Amino acid sequence: MLCVTSTAFGPAELLHLLKARTSSAQPSPITHVENLPARAGRTAPWPDWAAADLVSALTAHGIKSPWEHQATAATMAHSGTHVVIATGTGSGKSLAYQLPALTALLNDPRATALYVSPTKALAADQLRAVARLNLSGVRPATYDGDTSREEREWIRQHSRLILTNPDMLHHAMLPGHSRWASFLRRLTYVVIDECHAYRGVFGSHVSHAIRRLRRTAARYGGTPTFVLASATSGDPADAASRLTGLPVTAVTEDASPRGAMTFALWEPPLQPAPADLNHIPSQPTSSPAADGAVPLAELDEVELPQVRRSALRETADLLTDAVTAGTRTLAFIRSRRGAEVVATIARRQLDEAVPGLGDRVAAYRAGYLREDRRQIERALLSGELLALASTNALELGVDLVGLDAVLICGYPGTRASLWQQAGRAGRAGGEALAVLIARDDPLDTYLVHHPSAVFGRPVEATVLDPTNPYVLGPQLCCAASEAPLTQADLELFGGEPARAAVEGLTASGALRRRPSGWYWTHPGRPDVDLRGAGGAPVSVVEASTGRLLGTVDQGSSHMMLHTGAVYLHQGVSFVVDDLDLDDAIALVHQEEPDWSTHARDVTDVSVLGVRSRVDAGPVSLFLGDVEVTSQVVSYQRRRIGSGEVIDTKPLDLPVRDLRTVAVWFTITPDALTTAGVEPPDVPGALHAAEHAAIGLLPLIATCDRWDIGGLSTANHADTGAPTVFVYDGHPGGAGFAERAYATATDWLSATREAIAACTCETGCPSCVQSPKCGNGNNPLHKPAAVQVLDAVLTALTTTGAPALDTQALDTPTT
Repeated sequence: MLCVTSTAFGPAELLHLLKARTSSAQPSPITHVENLPARAGRTAPWPDWAAADLVSALTAHGIKSPWEHQATAATMAHSGTHVVIATGTGSGKSLAYQLPALTALLNDPRATALYVSPTKALAADQLRAVARLNLSGVRPATYDGDTSREEREWIRQHSRLILTNPDMLHHAMLPGHSRWASFLRRLTYVVIDECHAYRGVFGSHVSHAIRRLRRTAARYGGTPTFVLASATSGDPADAASRLTGLPVTAVTEDASPRGAMTFALWEPPLQPAPADLNHIPSQPTSSPAADGAVPLAELDEVELPQVRRSALRETADLLTDAVTAGTRTLAFIRSRRGAEVVATIARRQLDEAVPGLGDRVAAYRAGYLREDRRQIERALLSGELLALASTNALELGVDLVGLDAVLICGYPGTRASLWQQAGRAGRAGGEALAVLIARDDPLDTYLVHHPSAVFGRPVEATVLDPTNPYVLGPQLCCAASEAPLTQADLELFGGEPARAAVEGLTASGALRRRPSGWYWTHPGRPDVDLRGAGGAPVSVVEASTGRLLGTVDQGSSHMMLHTGAVYLHQGVSFVVDDLDLDDAIALVHQEEPDWSTHARDVTDVSVLGVRSRVDAGPVSLFLGDVEVTSQVVSYQRRRIGSGEVIDTKPLDLPVRDLRTVAVWFTITPDALTTAGVEPPDVPGALHAAEHAAIGLLPLIATCDRWDIGGLSTANHADTGAPTVFVYDGHPGGAGFAERAYATATDWLSATREAIAACTCETGCPSCVQSPKCGNGNNPLHKPAAVQVLDAVLTALTTTGAPALDTQALDTPTT
């Protein structure tokens, strides 16, 4: 139980308190308030098959009876039905898989169970929950990258409930399956928690890791039942079936009680000049996608009469006010550095108000060392910490009991994530407050002024494609290295696509055909990264002491850890002395410079092939395969506060190649002239349209802006015409470009509306400026972008181009 100071404010009063910081002369920052009513719960009796010791332990911990959805899903799993329970945050999904799995372990002393979660924090949280029950003989243990060699040996020999993640399953358990033979032979249940997190290329890789697990367990005689837990999502049964390759039944009716929630949409006010925080980069955690790579609101060279206050600064101030009011609050920040910045500013402001109060606020993000993460988690659970500024590392089902409010700094990319984050608030059914604070971004601006797009729509389906050849081929190599592939295995891995992939791998020499199957031909294991980070994470080391500060994934290292970059860690600034990509290490020294750093890159796109085309006269719409090359070439140092550019320094970093899927349109020069776009304005018009189209695509596809990239040019070498590309930022594609192509007229109509409705004159982050533009958002021509989109939409509408299917928005694209 938590011993903390409870807030004296209800959601409405707290929202009024937060709003009070805005001048009465300014328009209200609150554009919409949605009041979600409380809901009573419906219980069910304990199933008669549940182990008596387990029921007694649960009852002793305050669970008098299960909710109906828990009992329904648990009974289905107990009967051997593969099941996914997809209900809201805080609905008790854990009990739905704990009941059958722990009952099996208690009733059969030889049975084993495997729990798989996407994050270490979630596995650690589940371990605490099971350990509290003190069940004899279960011996639960976490098995992850932080587990010592000695612990791993004990776990293999003695643990009957192992809590791990897909990475350890892929890199350690399956390649060394002979050492796990006893565990796999007795495997009764496999629990896949927060399965909606497995989307895109990552989800496609995980789907094959699960198929490899099924194949290996069957080899030793194990036939486990799969129980999946998911946030509310579109068609969870289909998504779970594609993830596991099994028929899965969904339980979606949520019978748990829910306290009332006040959900506010908040647009930061306009101000005369950029705030200091506009000069702090907001980097992606990992993605090769880019329409450039300059962080949000670092556009000091653009002369604007007014800009909106930074969402980061606004969130830091709101977090400060919430903590001052005694409100337990979690602020979700999209970037690692942003989480550090918000926590640092809140701590400073709180200490100025009440000395020492700042110690009750911390940052939480990926890349921290294990001991740092565990210390923060313990401090939050004990009540020592009153608030956290976190990346989505805490979005998933870690049990954060006792939170009163959630601040969401920027739309997280999907409605599923939005509701998952908002659902973190609520004390045991008590009232809660959630606030979405809009970034100066086309999509965020659109959403806070169109609340029906947030509250009037079902959540998206999980998008993953196990047939993606950039995933399927490497995963078949992994499977062959574990045991020769047979014809029956190819059915497990997808049938015809798998057979075609095996033929290609055999022709290339990666596999060798023998009468007993296909064999992996190389001495080592295939080097396959589930998360697409492009190699081992880069260690950040303090040069003077040798102290390991944390890690940064390869995908972000060029932007965050280039020589001369400013790196933030737990509120302390460091400057990078050297980035050694071969050894995956960055050496840093502590320094508090009065400048920030901003990397720039250059990008090019080559067309490899066209999959589909719509010929609309002067306009053509394409879906096809492309190769994207990008390189970080320089960085600027800018004075904190004024944004003054101190200097620009070149960088010598390697070029990165990405083969992926793109949607693009071309428009003839004559059509541009007819639309009123003069030749000198064409580059800026296309550039502005590209930025806005990227910003609005997450409204249509299950992605976030960092999942996609783009390029525009007045005359592309491969198309011979003015062209705008938008591409998936993942090898082989992730389904986002296909969705854009299939809903092109509605996607581009929303883009056109977002640009035209913005009140700025020449373009701003709310419409056509991009947070990751390698050209510093130059050139941009806002009025001409509207003219371009009008011409494109007129042509596409006239010829009957793909249009929005409302059901398709919530149906996976594969």
